Formats: sequence, structure tokens, C-alpha cells
Amino acid sequence: MNQVWAGLMLISILVAAARWIGGDAEVLQKLVDSGFDMAKLSVDIAIGLVGLLTLWSGLFRIAEKAGLVEKLSRALAPLFSRLMPEVPPGHPAQGAITMNLAANMLGLDNAATPLGIRAMQALQQLNPLSNTASNAQILFLVLNTSSVTLLPVTIFMYRAQAGAASPTDVFVPILLATTASTLAGLLAVMAIQKIRMDRVILGSLAAFVAVVASFVYWLGQLPVDQLSQVSSTIASGLLLGVIALFILTGLIRKVRVYDEFVAGAKSGFETAVMLIPYLVAMLVAIGMFRASGALELLLQGIGSLLAAMGITTAFVDALPVAFMKPFSGSGSRAMMLETINAHGVDSLAGRLAAIMQGSTETTFYVLTVYFGVVGITRMRYALWAGLLCDAVGITTAIIIGMWFFA
Repeated sequence: MNQVWAGLMLISILVAAARWIGGDAEVLQKLVDSGFDMAKLSVDIAIGLVGLLTLWSGLFRIAEKAGLVEKLSRALAPLFSRLMPEVPPGHPAQGAITMNLAANMLGLDNAATPLGIRAMQALQQLNPLSNTASNAQILFLVLNTSSVTLLPVTIFMYRAQAGAASPTDVFVPILLATTASTLAGLLAVMAIQKIRMDRVILGSLAAFVAVVASFVYWLGQLPVDQLSQVSSTIASGLLLGVIALFILTGLIRKVRVYDEFVAGAKSGFETAVMLIPYLVAMLVAIGMFRASGALELLLQGIGSLLAAMGITTAFVDALPVAFMKPFSGSGSRAMMLETINAHGVDSLAGRLAAIMQGSTETTFYVLTVYFGVVGITRMRYALWAGLLCDAVGITTAIIIGMWFFA
């Protein structure tokens, strides 16, 4: 993390200095303003997380006291014992990981982040080196950065607001791209950690692919104008069902649900405050990298290289989303909307931008939040594995998007 952060800061300053020497009189002020703006944004994000972490930490504590987390952990023990052998069977981390991944799949970002932080804290209890990422933590983080999303409701909403003829026509390409990203990340980490592919893991992967395929087929039978509404209803209904399950099970098992919720909520508040320094450090570096013009230069270089090699540049107009995605979720969303406004929501670039936005998660943000909350500074190969997921997801998004819409 030290090298990544320092590299972003120094490259930003060097590029800005070169542009200033070249006659751009405003670039230095833009760089300084960006640093201040991103520092403020970091605090705003942390404050926004206070309520979410407080809510879900309280609900998760009820689930723990009611025995739901332990039951879920034991049910998944055969798979987790192979993927994360250092995590004991029935450990609370297994239940937290499962609920986090489920929330990600349903596009429930507000629930996924607090549950992911809870899972990382549980894994940290088993970590023999408190400042170094363990194998289990790296695998969990990679699964989050790849982020399979079955219901990309927010992307549907943005496309509908922009006047798309069929806001949900990017659904299948997004699902294929994010699935490829997840499988690539999982297989890469398994190879690095020398995890053997046995019948349990292979069967689980086959079941996962079958569920995704069945889900696509089922939603594909719905009228186009109902797909977005049905997706949103499923996600909201499942979320409310989980909350009701936690509370009802707690009441049945004589858990003092209010007292336990408050006790868990207090820890969520403390966690949100702890995140501020880590968010400020990384988001300021990312903001300066963008404001300096380094990202723009990178895109121009890629476009020129592709043209020189005789490779189509039809997708280059959507690449700002691809390059911003690992750094900033809000930044990549802004790039997607900018591409849609400039080229049209139903243009190839507009559709590719939406597919890229849904193909992976924000790697640097996930690293900052999940590792920062437990004090990990040595992330080993976690960043490169996460960036591999991004590369596979974006590449698949381009290939599938060109196949569907070019």
C-alpha cells in the first residue's frame, strides 16, 4: 500500500508540473483543489457509513445471538474448509462472508459494505500477523472486488433516466462480465495459494454457474419494461425478509433484540470513525491522479497504440469508465454518465460504459475500507489479484458488448 499511495501522489505532481511548464497555468491549482475536495468527500463518505454500519452491525449481532450465523457457517463449512483452511469450521467469519457476498449479488451496496467489514474483522481475529493480509482475507477481498451482481438496478435506473429505449438491455452482458471477473479472481487466488480443485469446489462452482444461468433465463422471459421493476422488488423484498428473519428468530430464542441491536450498533459507529484516515489518504491520491491529467494521458496513449496496431478503437470512448472504476465508484459513475451524455445512451459507447460500470467493484476503495478497518498495511498480492479481476471484467465487457451491440 505504501508504494501504491506514494506512486499515485508523485505521478500526479510530476504530470501536473509538466503540464504547468507546458503552459497550463491552472493545473497546479486544480491539483490542490482536488486534494481538498477529496479530503472533504472522504469525511462525507465516512459519515454516510456511520448510519449503515450502525444499522447492520446491530442486526448482525442479533443474528449472532440467535444462532443464525453459526448455522449458516456450519452449512458452508465443507466449501470454506477448502477455500479458507485457516478458518475453523463454524467460525462467525463464514456466516458474515456469505451474507456479504449475497448482498453484493443482489446489488445491495448499503448492506454489503457493513457486512463485508464485519467479515474482515472476524477474519482478522484469526490472522497471526496483524499488519499483513492473510490468505483468507485476500480471497475474500478478491471476491468483493470482482463483485458478481445479479441485479444491477442502479444502472437500469440511470439508463432509464437518460431515455434509453430499453434500459435493461445491458443486463445479460453485465452478468456475463461480472461472472467472468469473479471466476478469474477465484481461480487466480486458488492457484497462488495452491488450493486444490476437488469435487466440493468444482460442484459449488457448477452450482453457482447454474444459478446464474437459471436466473438469466427466468428474467429473460419477462417483458423488457418489467425487468427493472421486478429486479428492484426482488432485492428489496429479500432484504426486508432477512431483517425480519433476524428479529423473529431472536424473539423466538428469547434474545433481547433491542439491547443486542444497540450493543452491536455501538461497534459499528466506532468502526466508521476509524475509517476516516484511510479514506482521506487513498481518495486524495486518486483525486489528484485524475486532476493532474495522468488518467487522460493514459487513455490517449492506449487509443494511439490500438490505432497503430490496426485494432478497432470503437470502444475507446467508453474506456474512461474502465480506468476510473478501480479507483473510484463515484468517479466511474460520473464517467459513465458523461459518456452517455456525449455519445447517447443507446450508442455503442453508452452501452459499453454501462456494462463496464457493472462488471467489477472499486478495487482501491475496497482495499482501503476493508484493510484499513483492521489496520492491514502489507496487502501482499491482493491488489494485483483485484486488478486482474478488473482487467478480466472490463475485457469481457468490451468483447460481449461489441458482440451484442456493435
